[in-house]
Amino acid sequence: MGFFDKIKKIGIFNGFSQLDDDFYEELEESLVMADLGAETTMEAVAELKSRCKARKIKDTEGARQCMRDILAEYLSIGDLSVDMSSTPAIVLFIGVNGVGKTTSIGKLAARWKREGKKVLLCAGDTFRAAAAEQLTIWSDRAGVDIVKQHEGADPAAVVYDALSAAKARHADVVLVDTAGRLQNKANLMNELNKISRIIERECPNSSRETLLVLDATTGQNGLIQAKEFSKAAGVTGIVLTKLDGTAKGGIVVAIAKELGVPVKFAGVGEGVDDLQPFDAAAFTEALL
Repeated sequence: MGFFDKIKKIGIFNGFSQLDDDFYEELEESLVMADLGAETTMEAVAELKSRCKARKIKDTEGARQCMRDILAEYLSIGDLSVDMSSTPAIVLFIGVNGVGKTTSIGKLAARWKREGKKVLLCAGDTFRAAAAEQLTIWSDRAGVDIVKQHEGADPAAVVYDALSAAKARHADVVLVDTAGRLQNKANLMNELNKISRIIERECPNSSRETLLVLDATTGQNGLIQAKEFSKAAGVTGIVLTKLDGTAKGGIVVAIAKELGVPVKFAGVGEGVDDLQPFDAAAFTEALL
């Protein structure tokens, strides 16, 4: 069973024998329903028509493969790896509450520890009750160190402590949890700017990533969040969680295409191995 097999397939290609107007109309509707978004859908279907005509493709199986290629191209942007070329590499995780930020950090900590990296967690979400405790459970599970302070502490101060510890302990990567305030709060932007300045001052030569964690089940809402956070925080990649709980896998394509930001990891379950590096070809094959 493939990693993306839990995603609901768009079964339109099995229901038609020829590529007529009815087929294209139904395909458009199915893609919009899967949260690809109207604009991306229209563009993808127009491209499919053009390629099928140019390549003289007459059957739905040929059209399916062609559409997979088109969507995979939309998803193939930017660098899918996480930059850890200069240590300690710093990976900031941002996103609203409830999307699976802390869980994603825990799973990635376990993955990178298994790969032989020295990982340090930073409990920078001092706003949400029990956020540090939740991250501590993951640090114990993954067998990695954590730096935390009391609830209500200044997040930038926690980040400062974590970076000092990372340098002293020769950590390879620091994973920073942040408060999941809503995207329209000015204090979130100020907080992220302050954290950024601390990182710049303390680790000017470190590799840096800002990963936006999004819940796939929120559909087009996720796209709105992504746009807001991108403006505020210079997002370098997306971690898409809860893909197993949605028929709306198309949101992956919409985000990548509209923001020009690569989806770097995708989550399809609760298990520690259910967050994996994103594979565009495997994803489009599961979707169509």
